[in-house]
Amino acid sequence: MYVSVPQANVRDRVSAVYNKVGTVYAGDKVEVIEKQKRFIHVKTKDGKDGWLEVRYLAGQDVFDGFEKLRTDNTKTIVQARGATRAELNIHLTPEREGDHLYQMKEGEKVEVLKKASSPKNVSNAPKPAKQIVSKGPVKRADATSQAEAEAAKAASTKPAAKAAAKAEPEKADEPAAMEDWFLVRDSSGHVGWVLARMVDIDVPLEIAQYAEGQKIMGYFILNKIQDEDKQVAQYLVLMSTPKDGLPYDYDSIRVFSWNLKRHRYETAYRERNIWGVYPVTSGVENFGKEGDEPVFTIQVKDESGKIVPRKYRMIQPVIRRVMLPGQNEKTDPKLARPEHEKKVESGGKKKKK
Repeated sequence: MYVSVPQANVRDRVSAVYNKVGTVYAGDKVEVIEKQKRFIHVKTKDGKDGWLEVRYLAGQDVFDGFEKLRTDNTKTIVQARGATRAELNIHLTPEREGDHLYQMKEGEKVEVLKKASSPKNVSNAPKPAKQIVSKGPVKRADATSQAEAEAAKAASTKPAAKAAAKAEPEKADEPAAMEDWFLVRDSSGHVGWVLARMVDIDVPLEIAQYAEGQKIMGYFILNKIQDEDKQVAQYLVLMSTPKDGLPYDYDSIRVFSWNLKRHRYETAYRERNIWGVYPVTSGVENFGKEGDEPVFTIQVKDESGKIVPRKYRMIQPVIRRVMLPGQNEKTDPKLARPEHEKKVESGGKKKKK
């Protein structure tokens, strides 16, 4: 079995008073000697034997699950780099109740690989009615008086119930609150899911200040240019509406180029209202006489529901689309647009008279 908490003491006995014989840490493998209801007798990797609480351990299936995540994502393209806001458990699945085995420290660097959403674990169960306990003896009423009292109570509550039904329309089932998760790779090479809001994307402040209230979901350095005695990076940034549970990974892209005359970042290209999904790729490509130029490819959904690639090249500082085999601007299908953008558009337009 494997230790699934940041740190745990190994006891010499199962009792309230015990001696500490060793310490184990998240991810450590232990050999099982004996099992009881709440405790397991184990032997640690350094040869010490003692007792651990069952809730501190995870089975071989959990370890194998994390190994599969790691091997399956060996070649997954990194979409962003960031740092953790606090100590975080790495989960096997994108949900709070998912199994966990490893933990990251606050400020630990991570690579963001994928995004997923899942419902929050919020209990909407009504609270039990408070039980009223009588403090004195209760007199039993005769059958006639009890029946009259019940009839009077029913008559008084019936009009009120009808009025309440008219005043309050039936509430539609509200959708479950959602939260976003990132599949990340930590500094030790472990791969798993963490809450997206607990990861700060490591984009420079000069770029982050142009987010305009949107969430930065990824970024890529397209190239670096020389400005006097320093090299300055030029960026492709993926952004999204600041709301969890959206069915896409980003809904706009923006390219920031460096103005050599004014020594500042400027927007070289922006595309909004797209249904963008990971992975995004970037690189350098040779264009013959024009030489090597930065390129990037995004994945977007069209109106038919198909995910299609769109490739771009940077001709400093202009961005131009590169047609892939079978693509043509005149015959390209229309792109799908995020639902919330459609609502904003339809609500904001006025009818022409």
